[in-house]
Amino acid sequence: MSGYFRARIGSQDVALPLVPVNDELTIALLMTIDHGVRFMTTAGKELADKLREFAPDIVVSAATLGIPVAIEVTRALALDDYLILQKSPKVHLRDALREPVRAITSDSPGYFLLDRARINAIAGKRVVFVDDVLSTGSSVAAAMRLLDAAGAIVVGIGVLVTEGTDWEGVLGERASLVRALGAIPLFPTAPAGPGDGVGDNWEILGVD
Repeated sequence: MSGYFRARIGSQDVALPLVPVNDELTIALLMTIDHGVRFMTTAGKELADKLREFAPDIVVSAATLGIPVAIEVTRALALDDYLILQKSPKVHLRDALREPVRAITSDSPGYFLLDRARINAIAGKRVVFVDDVLSTGSSVAAAMRLLDAAGAIVVGIGVLVTEGTDWEGVLGERASLVRALGAIPLFPTAPAGPGDGVGDNWEILGVD
């Protein structure tokens, strides 16, 4: 399957390319860095509105695609500081707190890294974790473990879109903290047909 999926993210419509992950699974790929400043400004404001109820002290996200989300949500919440869990082992992160993570869009496992010099920014603070997509839940669960280890009080989780429902079981009780601007399905790599269970509330454009 190839082509595009038309998704609704808050008040905005976007066309997401359909990308096969393996012989059985295809995803609608959302890359925050491909949608421009205006898209992220609007999405950040709308996601911040959903997270305001948690009264966060600071916003946390993960490199790289979560960075624009963190910046715009932080700005919209009238906060000044945000923290990014990094993935590249830079020199200053040699003794960082670390947690193994594997994402659905990555071919190899990696680590979330938390600079020890930034622990004070989140220890004992009300934290909302934001990201672009919540799919299997493994990345967010890894981030939660790292934030817990640093003494953060995770009060909310915000994403632009959820993808499928596997994340609910992985996050457990914390699934109730999730706020999202939209939801997108997972697709079979073979062309979808009648009775495939994907549903009728979406549109695929230009399938080959």
